[in-house]
Amino acid sequence: MSISSSDTCDSSKWFTYDLIAEDPTTHARAGVFHTPHGDIPTPIFMPVGTKAAIKGLLPQTVNDLGAKIILANTYHLAMRPGEDLIAEAGGLHSFMHWNKPILTDSGGFQVFSHSEFVKLSDEGVRFKVVDYDGSYVFWTPEKNMEIAQKLGADIVMQLDQCPGYPASDAYVRRAVDLSSAWAQRCFEAHTKKDQALFGIVQGGMNLDLRKLSIERLESIADFPGYGIGGYSVGEDHETMFESLAPLVSEYMPRHKPRYLMGVGNPTTLVRAVACGVDMFDCVLPTRTARMGTAFSHEGRLNLKNAAHIHAHVPLDELCTCPVCSEGYTRSYLNHLVRQHEMNAAILLSMHNIYFLLDCMRQARQAIIEGRYKAFLDTWMQYPTAQDGRMQNYRMNHGE
Repeated sequence: MSISSSDTCDSSKWFTYDLIAEDPTTHARAGVFHTPHGDIPTPIFMPVGTKAAIKGLLPQTVNDLGAKIILANTYHLAMRPGEDLIAEAGGLHSFMHWNKPILTDSGGFQVFSHSEFVKLSDEGVRFKVVDYDGSYVFWTPEKNMEIAQKLGADIVMQLDQCPGYPASDAYVRRAVDLSSAWAQRCFEAHTKKDQALFGIVQGGMNLDLRKLSIERLESIADFPGYGIGGYSVGEDHETMFESLAPLVSEYMPRHKPRYLMGVGNPTTLVRAVACGVDMFDCVLPTRTARMGTAFSHEGRLNLKNAAHIHAHVPLDELCTCPVCSEGYTRSYLNHLVRQHEMNAAILLSMHNIYFLLDCMRQARQAIIEGRYKAFLDTWMQYPTAQDGRMQNYRMNHGE
């Protein structure tokens, strides 16, 4: 049975989405999502601070790079230090010294990634905390919302089941059924008015199941936004876009932000914006930075390689980040990476995060000026576009 927003938490006064421009030749759009901690211009990339920190970077640095919103992970924070301690500190904003918007995912992806240690039922999910103390925990949608509200982020996600790839239609359909039922229960349990609860669209690579999922979510409530889950879980790039493109451009609500979860490949972002996606997140820029890898218009650069030893040039001639514009060369970064200096991960994280933030800033300006198709065509001519043909593997197990 569906219920209206008047029967429970009404966050409509706190969270609104203004659609300010639509590209005339693609489905790309630019907008602003208003939250109590500030406006979020879209399209936007959101850096991930899994455990209430962007690894290696101070909050002020992340702010200076241009981040408008960051993520934290409900599963990991519930395990350590616990939602009660964070609530005692005044919520995540105070706890992690970040005064702009925060989004917390449900932790469901991390839970289901434990596979053989997970027992699923209509009521909830029982799982073993294999990456902490090995205890068993039982989460219901109601418990998940209790944790989310104590953490206090501006945007929270419903508890859902995220099927991997490949998976049978029967298994994916079951995930849609369960996620829809849990969306209803999350909506009923969520009472924090200054916090937006997003529903999550599931359905694997099956467009009909994706359509069914969004229809059910719309019948449950007037969610202020929608996550798109179950992509970047092992499928190749083109397989993802076969269902993602029509789902976003034809079937998702027009005046609500659309959030493609766990995707951080630069070319994937650029192509998904053309389909009408507004928000992205991934640990890819910081995790690859710690592995000595940098994004660039030339493609990914492995700074461990000897080819960079005598390269006294910036990481990317087209990048205006502090690392590229202030004289840090590939040669120097190669030295730092080879010597395992912590500054290597710090500088490469700064560059990689800025690279994605700036990519979305440029995309937004192109949409506003009505030239996104030209922006996309130019991007696809860069060597980095070849990276977009790599398989997608979601990297949000945690930082």
